[in-house]
Amino acid sequence: MARGVILLAAGGTGGHLFPAEALAHELLDRGWAVHLATDTRAERFAAHFPAAAVHPIQSATLGSKNPFALLGAFWKIWSGVRQASAIIGRVKPEAVVGFGGYPTLPPLYAATRRKVPTLIHEQNAVMGRANRALAGRVDAIAGGFLPQDESAAGAKTVTTGNPVRPAVLEAARTPYAASTGDEPFRLLVFGGSQGAQFFSDAMPGAIALLSDAQRKRLVVTQQARADDVARVKAAYATLGVAVEVSPFFTDMAARIAAAHLVISRSGASTVSEIAVIGRPALLVPYPFALDHDQAANAAALAAAGGGEVHVQSSLSPERIAALLGALIDQPERLATMAAAAKSVGRPDAARLLADLTEAIASRKTVSDFRKGTHP
Repeated sequence: MARGVILLAAGGTGGHLFPAEALAHELLDRGWAVHLATDTRAERFAAHFPAAAVHPIQSATLGSKNPFALLGAFWKIWSGVRQASAIIGRVKPEAVVGFGGYPTLPPLYAATRRKVPTLIHEQNAVMGRANRALAGRVDAIAGGFLPQDESAAGAKTVTTGNPVRPAVLEAARTPYAASTGDEPFRLLVFGGSQGAQFFSDAMPGAIALLSDAQRKRLVVTQQARADDVARVKAAYATLGVAVEVSPFFTDMAARIAAAHLVISRSGASTVSEIAVIGRPALLVPYPFALDHDQAANAAALAAAGGGEVHVQSSLSPERIAALLGALIDQPERLATMAAAAKSVGRPDAARLLADLTEAIASRKTVSDFRKGTHP
């Protein structure tokens, strides 16, 4: 017999659903039943989600300036609130936990109207729009990078970190071993579906500017859009550099663990995984991120000394070559960065988030939670 039901609500993308899935596994281990409220996009992820039931909820974005489109969006959201309210009445959750994205608005709003305890988790260092809209109504906010401070939101925030996948926790067991002398230097470059093209354009030209001795040591793993894979491979082939290029790597955590240096974008999950595994990184925030959240995420790791932040517009091939070449020749510096990154990793984020969820479900306040044994 389950201890009760926890309803999780997440937008139907991997960035929102993966931390929700990590929490779901932790709650199941503790004897809770888990339900998921999301949108139809989640179908490709739902097969792996350990929910007793998945509830599709109507919602809409509020990005349009067209008054008719806005009216339609508000009507969809209100319809979703009524749907969610009926589901909450039926499954009677002890708490509702949101993970961002517009599909979280109806379930969390409905829960607050019904006086059900509520919690939102924000992955990024800058709160997303849906979570900002809910922050004033919910009982608690869990933050991947958000600070606990004296602001209205900060007063109800607990910095739990971002839950990471089991593969990341496994990879974190591999200690960093610097590359010295003539040993191979493993470089990992990735940028997500939107952010990879810059690296496809810039990295081969940068590596061409390294010394012959540095190039001979390089072993490159690079993510590229499917349309760019052939030309990126060809560019590296002319340089005689060992390289593996693919649009997607299923074992990315293991590849991060194997790397001597990571060059990547700075999405919340990426930064969290680099920190938990403990690898030095050159972080290039995606310049077109809506709320500039990637720059803030990167700053959090850089402040600890675990990475450097570089604005994309400043990164000519010559500049990348100078940065990369200097680091290849400074293994002690890279080892220090790796240790600094690992020092701010939160491998226990799923446990902390589950602790906070249980506290909110039992109607404890954030102040009560902070007075316990938690950070």
